[in-house]
Amino acid sequence: MPVYLILAFAVLFETIGTTALKMSVQFTKLGPSIVVVLAYAASFYLLSITLRTMSVGVVYALWSGLGIIMIATIGWTIFGQKLDLAAIAGLAMIIGGIAVINLFSNSVTH
Repeated sequence: MPVYLILAFAVLFETIGTTALKMSVQFTKLGPSIVVVLAYAASFYLLSITLRTMSVGVVYALWSGLGIIMIATIGWTIFGQKLDLAAIAGLAMIIGGIAVINLFSNSVTH
């Protein structure tokens, strides 16, 4: 399986885990709490696989950056959380940083 696909699944599971964390209401609801643990475990396992071929800094930047974008989008669409101009600008900078890493960095395996 290509390393970027593995990383994409790691981000997906991290996003599922973080969404379930919100829904667990500080771990007072059993179902979402179980999802948190399982999703984070899967995410970290997949993240560890990507570290075989990619540098830890780049992997973490991509994983956390993409996770932030996805969680902000979920917070806005599902939980009705507001994003002001500063938040949108910050998210745009994260997307820009991810693009710079992938397009111009020699640290990324292509």
